Amino acid sequence: MNKNSFYITTTIPYVNADPHIGFALELIQADAIARYKRLIGKDVFFSTGTDEYGQKIWEASQKQDKDVQDYVDFYAQKFLDLKSTLNLSYDNFIRTTSKENIAAAQEFWRLCEKKGDIYKAKYTGLYCVGCETFYTEKDLVDGKCPIHLTVPEKIEEENYFFKLSNYKKQLLEYISTEKVILPEWRRKEAMLFVENAMEDFSISRSKKRISWGIPIPDDDEQVMYVWFGAFVNYISTLGWPNKMELFEKFWKNGEKIQMAGKDMVKFQSVMWQGMLMSAGLPNTDTVVYHGFITGEGSIKMSKSLGNVVNPNDIVKEYGTDALRYFLLREISSFEDSPFTIERFKDAYNSGLANGLGNLASRILTLSEKYLEKCPEIPDGLTPKEFLKIFETFDIKKAVDYIWNEIGELDKFIQETEPFKVVKVDEKKGKELISDMVIRLYKIARMLHAIMPETNTTLKRLIKENKKPEKPLFLRKE
Repeated sequence: MNKNSFYITTTIPYVNADPHIGFALELIQADAIARYKRLIGKDVFFSTGTDEYGQKIWEASQKQDKDVQDYVDFYAQKFLDLKSTLNLSYDNFIRTTSKENIAAAQEFWRLCEKKGDIYKAKYTGLYCVGCETFYTEKDLVDGKCPIHLTVPEKIEEENYFFKLSNYKKQLLEYISTEKVILPEWRRKEAMLFVENAMEDFSISRSKKRISWGIPIPDDDEQVMYVWFGAFVNYISTLGWPNKMELFEKFWKNGEKIQMAGKDMVKFQSVMWQGMLMSAGLPNTDTVVYHGFITGEGSIKMSKSLGNVVNPNDIVKEYGTDALRYFLLREISSFEDSPFTIERFKDAYNSGLANGLGNLASRILTLSEKYLEKCPEIPDGLTPKEFLKIFETFDIKKAVDYIWNEIGELDKFIQETEPFKVVKVDEKKGKELISDMVIRLYKIARMLHAIMPETNTTLKRLIKENKKPEKPLFLRKE
């Protein structure tokens, strides 16, 4: 493995509605990790994109009386716009309808077929359009899909299947590796699924029922099941199979991290990994699973339930860094967490307006007034403990570390009162102020991956020895 090459990807959302805050969480988490890795000198490739095939995409386009390609183009642009809205630093945006991904998916199919892992069979099952997957009776909750709470449709047709059962032993060995899945309880969940519930899965759909999909090589009557064609984006984004330089550098020889929601365990850590084994390609090193953002009570936010929050609305009123702060500190890195506008506003006022913003203003005002220039900033300011936390992908814990430093610095000001000391003992007062400026710079540096705009602004003000012309974060009443 090339220890300097680091690859990270998000899952790719369906383009059947506007982007919602749940996916913004995954994007911002992945972006924070990518920025952190670049900060410590890694060569990073960060990918995201959109999933544009499947039955529910087709149905949504028909309901709006739109050409399906025009429909996905329209919604894909909304996800592309998130790059500026959320200040994302990804290196590529892959669309499953791109000719590169279509060609890659077809070649991947051929590899699995050549290995003898694809076969045709008749199947009767309970199908959830929202999940684009089949369920058994035991999977249902009160006869409904556990995610979308809808009654699945009973479907019978002849499809192609992938022999996932051929890889049970290899998958158990893969999942038994420490840190291949984070958090640990998701790894145990995957292990139980492989041991007790894993089955071969359908990888095609009849064109008679749904024609919007990647064509299957040498079969004009079937299209690829959305999961099969979509999974391949993780390597087609790197140029596989035609332009191999990035694939060799980041997938074959680098560290590979995938971000995903907690409901993706059997898909990302089992089905996709089994497909990679069949194709003879390296498996993902780690899949990091986050929880859901919930609304009032413990109700999951989802496009299907129609209770989502649009991240654009939050950014327009509070700014990008405020949303990044909330999602990375107030939302657990691994567990379900609630989101309400009231909770967001409280966190904004306490953590940013009254917290970081007020602290920075106090220190920079003293610095501009009493110091001739910015004090010399020493190297190696980023604490090793902070770096160590980030390596565990527990971003919330890392942000809590920063705000603990903010609290300690605020406490230092209250206890030492440099604004009083400098008036009676100029030398001592200036030493205290210089110390505070350096500690503020350390905080700004740690904000690099979390709040990049604030990081840049604070470092500039510190080096210019100027106080902010206006509050960094305006308090909201």
